Amino acid sequence: MQLKQTWRWFGPNDPVTLQNILQTGASGIVTALHHIPHGDIWMVEEIEKRKNIIESSGLTWDVVESVTVHESIKTQTGNYKNYIEQYKQTLHNLAACNIKIVTYNFMPVTDWTRTNLDYVMPDGSRALYFNWFDLAVFDVYVLKRKNAASSYNNVILQEAEKRFKHYSQSKLDALTEMILFGLPGEKKLTPAEVIKKLDWYKHIDHSTLREHLKYFLQQIAPVADELDIKLAIHPDDPPFDVLGLPRVVSNKNDIHFILSSVQNKSNGICFCTGSLGAGADNNLIEIVCSINERLHFVHLRNTKRDEYGNFYEADHLNGDTDMYAVVKEVLAIQQKIKTPIPFRPDHGHVMLDDMHKQTNPGYSCIGRMRGLAELRGLMLGISRANEWE
Repeated sequence: MQLKQTWRWFGPNDPVTLQNILQTGASGIVTALHHIPHGDIWMVEEIEKRKNIIESSGLTWDVVESVTVHESIKTQTGNYKNYIEQYKQTLHNLAACNIKIVTYNFMPVTDWTRTNLDYVMPDGSRALYFNWFDLAVFDVYVLKRKNAASSYNNVILQEAEKRFKHYSQSKLDALTEMILFGLPGEKKLTPAEVIKKLDWYKHIDHSTLREHLKYFLQQIAPVADELDIKLAIHPDDPPFDVLGLPRVVSNKNDIHFILSSVQNKSNGICFCTGSLGAGADNNLIEIVCSINERLHFVHLRNTKRDEYGNFYEADHLNGDTDMYAVVKEVLAIQQKIKTPIPFRPDHGHVMLDDMHKQTNPGYSCIGRMRGLAELRGLMLGISRANEWE
């Protein structure tokens, strides 16, 4: 059995249209109702409206990415129990519309973080990039987070100080915008809002946040079990603490805790080779094997790190991750599961004609189509060699 080929789409305002997606070879859509505020219930009417748009184009809505976890749930403050109840109702409404895979993450305050959204590659294409020095510039000199310097070593701090002295205000503004970019279609945070939210976490360490995640799963997983929904938590991106915030879905140990603490069948993982691959100590083969049949969704992309841990998003088959070995293990797991596991080519370089168009960072069409084509060929070769037709 083969994996289901899907594509992330950010809704009707996405520059990449459903007709474009149909031409890439993907047959399923991964999307979310980004216009609904975090924590609010997704009503059946809204879900059906989006589903009908997708199906009228000849595609299917296979995965929700993401039903966002409200910050109150992560911190267990305010009306967090009410937000959990509303999350359960959203699951009920998705199941009523026959959408059965729900991705989410538990990253505090910010979602994915990059310091450059247009890093120029040797071939002239543009990629996403994370640089510790620039993050420290933002954290120490722009955000001015209390005790921010303690989060970085001396090499990073010295280079950050040097850069800050040479960066113009427009450069600092652009850096701030990139770091706080968030997801397309969602409200952007300001530095002032980030500082306010960071204060919510001043007494929350890794252990506490882990327990909050465990509690959340203990509440929603039984509901997901009843609805035959598969929950797929996405790893932290990048897989280490950012802005002094604890991150608890970053490595094999974290994933073991998640799966062993809440053993409901619905509780599973979105295995993202890009997020986990950015961690130098992460062995992706060991991680995916440990997930095994609780592998509910797969993101395939590659990263390339330097000696400082900075990384850019490489071509899908060329980076620090041995994509052949990873995909082989993923396909082996697929043979144990009766239904196709959805995967999508995650991110992609801005290249060719897309360089002259407006695109969402990481989500241009041609770069992802190249990645999908390479991954489909890789999967076909592995499947034929192992007689997995």
